[in-house]
Amino acid sequence: MEAVRRNAWTVYLVALAVYVLSVFHRSSLGVAGIDAADRFGISAAALATFTMVQLLVYVAMQVPVGLLVDRFGPRRLLLAGVSIMTVGQLAFALATTYPVALGARVLVGTGDAMVFISVLRLVVTWFAPRRVPLMTQLTGVTGQLGTVVAAVPMTYALDSIGWTPTYLLSVGIGMVLALGLLVVVRDSPTKTVAAGPAVSVREVLLNLRLAWEQPGTRLGLWTHFTTQFGATVLALLWGFPFLVRGEGLDKTTAGLLLTLVTVASMASGPVVGQLVATRPFHRSSMVLGIVGAIVVAWTAVLVWPGPAPVWLLVVMVLAVGVGGPASMVGFDFARTFNPVERMGSATGIVNQGGFTASLTAVVAIGLVLDWRTPGGGTAYSPDAFRWAMSVQYVLWLGGGLQIWRYRRLARRQLAATDPQAYAALRRHGPVLSRST
Repeated sequence: MEAVRRNAWTVYLVALAVYVLSVFHRSSLGVAGIDAADRFGISAAALATFTMVQLLVYVAMQVPVGLLVDRFGPRRLLLAGVSIMTVGQLAFALATTYPVALGARVLVGTGDAMVFISVLRLVVTWFAPRRVPLMTQLTGVTGQLGTVVAAVPMTYALDSIGWTPTYLLSVGIGMVLALGLLVVVRDSPTKTVAAGPAVSVREVLLNLRLAWEQPGTRLGLWTHFTTQFGATVLALLWGFPFLVRGEGLDKTTAGLLLTLVTVASMASGPVVGQLVATRPFHRSSMVLGIVGAIVVAWTAVLVWPGPAPVWLLVVMVLAVGVGGPASMVGFDFARTFNPVERMGSATGIVNQGGFTASLTAVVAIGLVLDWRTPGGGTAYSPDAFRWAMSVQYVLWLGGGLQIWRYRRLARRQLAATDPQAYAALRRHGPVLSRST
C-alpha cells in the first residue's frame, strides 16, 4: 500500500508539472502582449485575436477531450498535449509574421486543452475518493505557478535575452516533460494504459445529452464561467497593459501584482477546498460571495479618480485570485451530480464555462480599447481601459443570475430523485459521486 501511495504521488507530480507548463504556455502572452504588438505590427483587436483563437480552440476541444480520455486514457492524451504545445511554442518563438504566429497559438490551445482533464482523471484513478476534492483544488492552485513564471521571470527574460530565446526555453522544458511522461506516468496502479471500450456515436451523444440536462452540471458550468475569467483575462493578455498603461505602473511592479493573483489563488485554494468538503450545501453561496467581492474590488479601482493607489490594486488582484479556487467548485458540482460513467462529459462541459467567458471578455476588451483609442495603435489611455474593463460587469451579472437559478433547480431535482442524498447534503455530510 505504501508503494502504491508513493507511486501515486510520483505520477501525479509529473502530470502536474505538465499542467503547470500548459498554464505557462497559456499565459505567456500576458506580459508579452506589448512586445507582440510591436513585433507583428498589430492593433489591440488583432492582439486579442491571439488569445481569442487560443481560447476558442481550448473551449471547442473540451468535450471531445473528455471523450478521448475515457476512450484512450490520460497518459496518451497528456503525451499528445505536451507534444502539440511544444511544437506550437517553437513556431511562436520563430514566427515573424502575424499569420504564422496565429497558427502557433492554435497549436498551443489544442495541446493545452488535453492536459487539465487528463490530470483530473489521474487524480480519480490514483487517489481515494475522499481525497479527490482536495486534490482537485491542489491541481488547480498549483497549476497557477505557470502564471507566476509567465509574469516576473518572463518579463525579465524578454527584456534581457529577447523574444526567440525566451520562448525556446519553454520548448526545451516541454521536451523534458514529455520524456518524464513516457517513463513515469501510468493510467492506473495496474495498467500503463487503461483504454476504455469503443462507444458508438449514439452512446456519445446520449451521455452528452444526459450530462447537459443535469442541472448540477450547468450549475458547475456557470460557476466556472463567472469566477474564472477575471484571473484568466489578467494573466493571458490584458492585465499587464492595464496596469502599465491604464494605471501608470512600471513593468516590474505590474509583474509583481500579476504574481499576487496566483499567490491569492494558492493561499485560498485549501480554504475553499475545506469549506467545500465540510459545507457542501453552501458551495454556491460561497461562490456568489466571492463573485461579489471581485465586483466590489474592481468597482473601487475603476471609479477611483485617476490612477488607483497600489494598495487598492493589491486588494483587487487578491480578490480576483480567489476566483480561481472558486471556479474549481464547478468540477465538484459535476462530480456530485453525475454518475461516474458521465464524468468525462460533465467535466468537459463545466470546463468550457470559464474559458468561454474569458474568450468573450478578451475580445470585447480589445474592441473597446480600439474604439476608445483615437487613431488606432497601442497608445491606450487610462480612460480607454476604464471603458474596456467595464465589460466584465455583463459577465458577472449574467453568470451570477445563472448560478442562482441552477442551484435552485439542482437542489430541487436532488430532493425529488434522491431524498436521502439531499438530506445528507443539508446535514453537510460527505458528498460522493452518484451512480446510476
